[in-house]
Amino acid sequence: MLQNDKMKSPAIIFSLFILAAAAVIVANKKTQQPTRNAVVQQAVSFEPGTPITTVLFADSVQNMGKIKNGEILNINFHFTNTGTEMLVIKEVSASCGCTVPEKPDAPIAPGKSGIIKATFDSKNREGMNHKVLSVYTNTSQTKHDLVFDVEVVPSK
Repeated sequence: MLQNDKMKSPAIIFSLFILAAAAVIVANKKTQQPTRNAVVQQAVSFEPGTPITTVLFADSVQNMGKIKNGEILNINFHFTNTGTEMLVIKEVSASCGCTVPEKPDAPIAPGKSGIIKATFDSKNREGMNHKVLSVYTNTSQTKHDLVFDVEVVPSK
C-alpha cells in the first residue's frame, strides 16, 4: 500500500502544478486594448436625429507608384454626396503619424463633390507602404476606409 501512495504523490503534485499554472494565466490575462481607430470611432458619434445621407468615393484605393526617400506625397480622394441630405465629414484619421489627413470643414450639399487630402512624409519609410485613412460621416456605414500604397525607394 505504501508503494501506491508513492505513485499517487507525483500525480497529485503534477495536477496541482497544472491547476496553479492555469490560475496564474487566467489572473494575468490582459484585456485587449482598443485600437486607435476603435477609440476614434467610439468618440465620433452624431447627435440622435442627425439626417443620414450617402457618399460615393471615386478613388478610395490608390496606387501612388514609387517616390524617393524624403519626398512629400500629396494624395487626393474625390467623393460625391449621392444622398438627399447634407454630408458631414466629422473626422478623418490616419493609420500612421507619417500621414496627415485634411477634411472639408463645411458640409457637402446633395449632388456636390469634395476632396479629402492627405500628405505622406516618406522620410525613413523605404519599402512598400500601405496607409489607411478612416473617414467618419453621417451615412448608414459611418466609417469609410481610404487606402493608398506607395513604394519609397532610396534617394540617390
